[in-house]
Amino acid sequence: MNDTPLLSVDSLTTTFETDGGTLTAVDGIDFDVREGETLCIVGESGSGKTVATESVTRLVKSPPGQVEGTVRFRGRDITEMSESELREIRGNNIAHIFQNPQDALNHCYTIGWQIAEAIQIHEPDVSDEAARDRAVDLLDRVGIANATARFDDYPHEFSGGQRQRVMIAMALATNPDLLIADEPTTALDVTVQAQILRLLDELQDEYGMSILFVTHDLGVVANVADRIVVMYAGKVMERGGVYDLFERPAHPYTQALMECLPGKGQGDGGIPGSLPDPLNPPDGCRFAPRCDHAVDACRTGDQPEEIEIGDGHRVSCVYYQSGYDESTVADESLGTGTSTATGGVGDD
Repeated sequence: MNDTPLLSVDSLTTTFETDGGTLTAVDGIDFDVREGETLCIVGESGSGKTVATESVTRLVKSPPGQVEGTVRFRGRDITEMSESELREIRGNNIAHIFQNPQDALNHCYTIGWQIAEAIQIHEPDVSDEAARDRAVDLLDRVGIANATARFDDYPHEFSGGQRQRVMIAMALATNPDLLIADEPTTALDVTVQAQILRLLDELQDEYGMSILFVTHDLGVVANVADRIVVMYAGKVMERGGVYDLFERPAHPYTQALMECLPGKGQGDGGIPGSLPDPLNPPDGCRFAPRCDHAVDACRTGDQPEEIEIGDGHRVSCVYYQSGYDESTVADESLGTGTSTATGGVGDD
């Protein structure tokens, strides 16, 4: 795997002007996606995961939204691109699979027409016949049975899992380098969810693409991630390889997420308390108001700087800073291995 980042995000901040003031949904986060890898962004509903990924390709509507920071794709700064340059990147080099295919697909047109249109928008020289053939091939590739006949069916004639497959086919229409998958298995039953995850894994191997995967479901993370970024209230709490975070969750928030897995302490009860008001976030660590280990230093200043505790494993917690005892919060007994459980921590 090439260690040079395909996508490099630096100091990404996304705000929205509201009647109540400025809402900060994403607050100065950094992350990279490498060639051929799957990076998962995980956290509770309201953590800023979806807004962060939509900010990458400037899908956030402005106004009321405003995106600041640097987003480099193959060395080019997306935030500095013109609309025409951005259209060339968006959908062509970077494709999205959105949470709800029911809303993302246009119910006035057949699914085949919509896939063919996506092809011809980015490749205007492709004939109608060639676009149709490619659309049928894509439908067949993502597992839609009798793809030729189903080309002319409408979205309402497909099940939820089939519509998600259609969305994947549409995203792959231009052979993107990066696929941004936002909760692609939400609302699907466990069997269909497993099929979609297996399909994405197969397609990633076939196309050699990178995947930026957004989910609240740690069971999904265990199955698909190479690396993980844990977000909470617009900030990054912890990051590292999938085995690092599952075997040695370092931040109390990451540990609390692990406790939500089936068979762990909190089960389906979730994490006690609620996320802070994004219009008025607390000083210090964003998780401090819900953390049993919080001390005065956790409640002052800015979010603690990230400390390297392993090869690429970093945590934003004062207990890993000089002068504090990390054993207070480090609890390796929470290691879950590569569990395939499908317990979630709340929908986005």
